[in-house]
Order: sequence, then structure tokens, then C-alpha cells
Amino acid sequence: MNYLEDTIAAISTPVGFSGIGIVRMSGTMSLSIIDEIFQAKSGKSVMNHPNRSMVYGHIVDQEGSIVDEVLVSVMKAPHTYTKEDIVEINCHGGIVSVRKILEILTEKGARLAEPGEFTKRAFLNGRLDLSQAEAVIDVINAKTDKSLKMSVKQLEGNLSKKIREIRHVLVEILAYIEAGIDYPEYDIEELTQEVMESRIQEAKKAVDGLIDSSKSGKIIREGIKTAIVGRPNVGKSSLLNTLLGEERAIVTEIEGTTRDSIEEFISIRGIPLKIIDTAGIRETENIIEKIGITKTKEILNESDFVLLLLDGQRNLEEDDKALLELAKDKKGLAIINKVEKNQVLFQKDVEKKTHMEVAEISILEQKGIDKLRERIYETISDASMDGESYDMVSNIRHIQLLKEASKALKEGLEGLKRGIPVEMLSVDMKNAWESLGKITGETVGEALLDEIFGKFCIGK
Repeated sequence: MNYLEDTIAAISTPVGFSGIGIVRMSGTMSLSIIDEIFQAKSGKSVMNHPNRSMVYGHIVDQEGSIVDEVLVSVMKAPHTYTKEDIVEINCHGGIVSVRKILEILTEKGARLAEPGEFTKRAFLNGRLDLSQAEAVIDVINAKTDKSLKMSVKQLEGNLSKKIREIRHVLVEILAYIEAGIDYPEYDIEELTQEVMESRIQEAKKAVDGLIDSSKSGKIIREGIKTAIVGRPNVGKSSLLNTLLGEERAIVTEIEGTTRDSIEEFISIRGIPLKIIDTAGIRETENIIEKIGITKTKEILNESDFVLLLLDGQRNLEEDDKALLELAKDKKGLAIINKVEKNQVLFQKDVEKKTHMEVAEISILEQKGIDKLRERIYETISDASMDGESYDMVSNIRHIQLLKEASKALKEGLEGLKRGIPVEMLSVDMKNAWESLGKITGETVGEALLDEIFGKFCIGK
């Protein structure tokens, strides 16, 4: 049987206790299956109700017993998410009801959908290209308003449009090259080297512009990896809790409480930060604490941004100085905590030891926290992230393919200047064209599709 001839079904809402659960079905048998198991309160067949309307009634099993009270939506092809007939059953949330309905659908001939199979069908049936399909999962996983807007822009096809425009330029170049090679007997107008070079530069500039946007795009999508570091008992876990607005990390007066890292996401004016509370760095004989400290150093090295916490009631000690040295090449803030009383460490003292900007706060009295948030935003924000276009590349796969295309175009330009035969130039142009096509799915294999859609949740 052809893959797209199957009728698939899945639970599209998280399984658990909730007001509503949704079971979704797509494929050629969807309408006949729902007509057989659904009894509308109106007494009419669900097929006799308007397309896309919600019909109230009951799902019944093979014995005719009522399974659940539901609302059914029938959406007929081709104007649906998958471009196939789709049925959505809105039943009571929970575990038993949704699973029982799914079981009935499979008994009637549907099969369980694979992860991301509904979206995969939307792609295979031409409703979405591959970059738009990947944007679906980005919309679902969006952590901030900015990441949601960026994902929606990609879902609308903004990236696809730009990729197709670049590929069109490359097709024109390839057409002239191939025509000259295959039909030398015809008087085909040739592109001059100057025009050819100009076209390739035009394509490369567009590709490089998308690559340049990826730094901000990746930040908005994945968050800035931010490490909170400092000596034990300086207030790292308290700072994490304060920024989160909840008691996420255990806080005690005992040094070395945090033995492992804790990760949480926060949003500061739309920019997501992946905050990591680390174990305090100090000399210790405790083997578990030593492992935690080693991990802290690794996290510090891998982080994009550092919040280095210092104790305002103690002068800089060797451990503090060692941390300042470790973080010297990092973007971040040095934060003096515990300035509510008996302060002996001041901003000017720290500024002598680091390139970082310095902030003073009191977590205990919640002083300077709003100003700290603002300082964090000012330090991490990028001018390119303040606009409202959100036309940024954030997907790692897309970024890598854009880099491959840029490399091929660069090699083509260099070869053109060296006077290489047009046949050789054709190879570089095709490589760039194919790399860009893998972003939209026009030059992609089944194995890669399985890998991409396998990351989706079942039911989407």
C-alpha cells in the first residue's frame, strides 16, 4: 500500500487529566470511519452537516455502547492541514476516554500515526515546504514572545521565499552554462564574466545575510546559556530563585549545598536565558563536591554569558580572583550581593580586577533586582534583535546548509576569476543550489525526512 493511502490516527493533546482531549485522524478512510462510530444528537449523519462545523453527539463502540460525549469536526480535502480528509474528535480529557476512542479508530482500519506524521503529510502533499514544517515544532517549543514571532514568520514562508529567490538566480546561471555546453551549435547569448560574477555575488550576499541573522535567531530560539558562578554560600541559588520568581533551588546557610547544576529558562524583555545554577568553587576534600566544581568549570567554559556573584560582606579572596580570571574572556556581569549591611567589597574594588560591568544588589532585601535585570538585558541584547522583522535563521540544520551554499558560491567566484572552464563553475553552482534546496525540502532524501519528523510529538 502507498504510504499516503494509509489513514492515520493519534491523540493530539497531552495524555493526562484535563477538560478536553483531542483525537485526530487523517486519510481516505477518515470520513467513513467517523460516520460509522459517531451518533450525532441531530440524528443525521455527520456527513450531512456543513464542512468544518462542530457536531455534538456520542462515540459508540462495536456493541453500540456510548464511549463518550464528544464534539466532532469534519474537514474535507484538500483545504486541510494535511490536504487530506481530517476528523478531529473533541472528547473529555483524561486517560481512558481518549485511548478508548483511539483504539476504536484503529479497530476500524486506521493505524497509529508516527511522530510528526501529520506534518510530514502536509509537506509531502505540498501544503508546507520543509522549512515551514520545521517551524511547526518551533512554534510549539517557543519559550518567549520573540521566539514565537520568529517561528510564525518562518511558518508563513518568509525564509522559503528568500531561499527560492536565491535558487532562481542560480538556476538562471546554470541554464546559460548548460545551454552553452549542450547546444554549442546554436547562437545562444552568453553571460559575460562581469555579469556572471555580479549574479553570483548577488546570490552569495543574500546567503551571507541569512547566515548573519542566525546569531540573533539562534539566541531567540535556544536562549543564551547563562552560568551563575561564585564561591559557596554567596547567593547563587537565591539569585536563581529571584530571577525565576519561584523557589527552584534549595537555599541553606551550609556551604556546598548545590552539588550539581540546575537549569531553568527565564525571559528578560523577550530574550530567553537558559540559567544554570552551578556548584560553588572552593578548595574541598569532598569527592561529590569536587565533581560538582569540575562540572561548574566546564559549564563556565561553554557558557555564552556569566553572572559572577561576589559577597559584599567579604573582601575578594583567592577563589574570587580565580573565578574572575576564568571569566576574563566571557561576556557577563560581576554582581556584588549582600550589600544590605557591613559592606566591605565595593564596585570600584571589583572593577580593578575585571573587564566586566559591576552591579550591586541585596537578594535578602530584594534591592537592585529590577536594575540588575535591566543591566543583564543591556549587556546581552544585540541591535539586530530589537527590530520587528523577526526574519532570522535559527535552525542549526538551515545554518549549516547556508554555510555550505556560501562556500560553494565563494569557490565559484574564485574559480571564475582564475578563468576556470564553465563546466567547473557549473559544479559549484549546482552544489549551492542543492544545499539551499535541502532547506526547503526540494532536494532532500527520505532518510533525512524521517530524522526531522521523528523529532515531532505524536499527533502533530
